[in-house]
Amino acid sequence: MRVTINGEQRDIAALRVDALLSELDYEGTHFAVALNFDVVPKARWAETELKAGDEIEIITPRQGG
Repeated sequence: MRVTINGEQRDIAALRVDALLSELDYEGTHFAVALNFDVVPKARWAETELKAGDEIEIITPRQGG
């Protein structure tokens, strides 16, 4: 299905947030996920379903000065 991830349209096979992160090779817990502009708590990643047209933002922390 086609979704938008961090502003880029992509075709994905994943049906849930946790599966999407795995498909995209995200590991660990130091990032946040927003689905259609709402933050999805980590505890709900496995139950949050994705559908065509969704907008997903995966936010990773950065160090700076």
